Amino acid sequence: MKFEQVSEHIWSLEAWILIPVHVWVVVDGDGVTLVDAGLPFMARGIRAFIDRLHAGPLQRILLTHGHSDHVGSVGDIVKHKSVPVYAHRIELPYMEGELPYPRRKRPEYNVVKGFAQPLYEDQDANLERVAGLKPYLTPGHSPGHVVYHHEQDQVLLAGDLFTSKRGKLHRPMPMFTADMTEALRSSAIVRRLNPQRLEVCHGGPVFQPADQLDEYIKKTAASFSIPSSLLE
Repeated sequence: MKFEQVSEHIWSLEAWILIPVHVWVVVDGDGVTLVDAGLPFMARGIRAFIDRLHAGPLQRILLTHGHSDHVGSVGDIVKHKSVPVYAHRIELPYMEGELPYPRRKRPEYNVVKGFAQPLYEDQDANLERVAGLKPYLTPGHSPGHVVYHHEQDQVLLAGDLFTSKRGKLHRPMPMFTADMTEALRSSAIVRRLNPQRLEVCHGGPVFQPADQLDEYIKKTAASFSIPSSLLE
C-alpha cells in the first residue's frame, strides 16, 4: 500500500486492483478515525499504518457508503480494534441486504445487520460533526452516500461522488451508480463548501474543484442526456 499525507490531519492510503482504491486516516484530539475501509486485503496494511502513526488509538470508522469496495476490511479491523462503524441511516438497509441497491437485481450483504450504526443527526436531520469532519448527505451514487469535509484542512473526502482523471473531476462509475442525475445534483456540495483539495476513492486528488464544477456538470449531463431542468 502507498501512504501519503495530504494535509495536516489527513493521510491517504492507496491500493491497486485494476483501479486505485483509497481510504483515509484522520487524526483528531481523541485519536484516529478511518474513513472508508477499502477491500479485504487492505486490512493488515491499514492496521499497521495506524499503529506506526502513533497518533492515538483507532476510535471509529466512518463510511461514505456501503459498497463492497468501501467496507471490505471493516470486519477484520473491528476484530482487532473494537470500534464503532458509522454510515448514513438511509444506506444501512442496502449495505445490510434488506433492500437491493437501485439498479441491482439482488441485495448485497456487505455487513451483517446491526454491525454499523447511523451517523448522528440533530433534530433537523443535519449530520453532526465527528473528529473534525462534517458529514453531508450526497445521494446518487448510492441512496445514502455521504461526503466528509475537514473544515480546518479544507479537504473534502468525497468517496464515490466523483472519480478523477489527471486532476480533473470525472463522473462516478456508471455501472455502480444508482442515479446519475441525483449524483450530479449532489455534486453542488463542492460549490457550497469550496474545498482546496478533493479526495476520491478511485483517482487522484483534485485541487480547487469548485473551479471545475460547471464544466463537469455540463459535460456529464450531456454524456447522459440529462436535461438541465432536472439539475436545478
